[in-house]
Amino acid sequence: MMKTSFSTLACPDWSLAEILHGASTYGYDGVELRVVSHELDLWNLPEFQPGSLSSTRTRIEDHNLVVASMGSSACFHSPDVQELERNFDAVLRMAEVAAGLGAPSIRVFGDRIQPGSDREETAARIAEWLTRLADRLKDTGIHVWLETHGDFARSVDVEEIFAQIDDSQVGIIWDPANAFEQNREAPLIPPRLSSRIRHVHVKDLIRELPSARYVLTGEGEFPFETMFAALAAIGFDDFVSFEWEKLWHSELIAPEIALPHFIQWWKSREGV
Repeated sequence: MMKTSFSTLACPDWSLAEILHGASTYGYDGVELRVVSHELDLWNLPEFQPGSLSSTRTRIEDHNLVVASMGSSACFHSPDVQELERNFDAVLRMAEVAAGLGAPSIRVFGDRIQPGSDREETAARIAEWLTRLADRLKDTGIHVWLETHGDFARSVDVEEIFAQIDDSQVGIIWDPANAFEQNREAPLIPPRLSSRIRHVHVKDLIRELPSARYVLTGEGEFPFETMFAALAAIGFDDFVSFEWEKLWHSELIAPEIALPHFIQWWKSREGV
């Protein structure tokens, strides 16, 4: 049975205590930690420093919650090796936090084809560095999950990356709304990617120029029934995570409205 979480992008100003209280009160099964108290590098906060991780994990579990995934800002599209190494090191640092909290993974990005590069060499670069990360993290139990995003949101482009990755620790955070926003790509899962889907981001939108307008779940154009049929076809039973990107879009409705609304919408679906 699928479980629910939300990305803390929805509530960037909330403290950890507020996040846990909200998630528990609204009826979520977990949280996807991306930002806390407006801090993206969570290791800078007292609760996420090495000596505090055990007690922080206990606080999370005391609310009957788990950490569904840890979000990072790391991208692996750059031809600049020093930039790639900085992102690599940032993921390793976040992985220490993830391990202490019992999280399964770190989210990373591809993400954009850089000036002077083409799609083929960028895909190869991303695949190489994700494989390096997975190998480095093998002993920690933390997996690397690539979000479908940016110039690598479409299924065909994600397939190009994963055709070059053998390590099963590298999975996918499927965010089909990103591809739908770009070109109305239907939320279908190609057979070659079905075993890689580990986590799903959910958001609704109305496609408008110059950019999409995000709306409460079920009030937009995104074809959720197609997405859920695709997930059922592969037997997906892990986290579906509501992504309400208020950190990046300050005009969005407050988390006190959006977060419980998602759960109400989720429970209203047949069979949930």
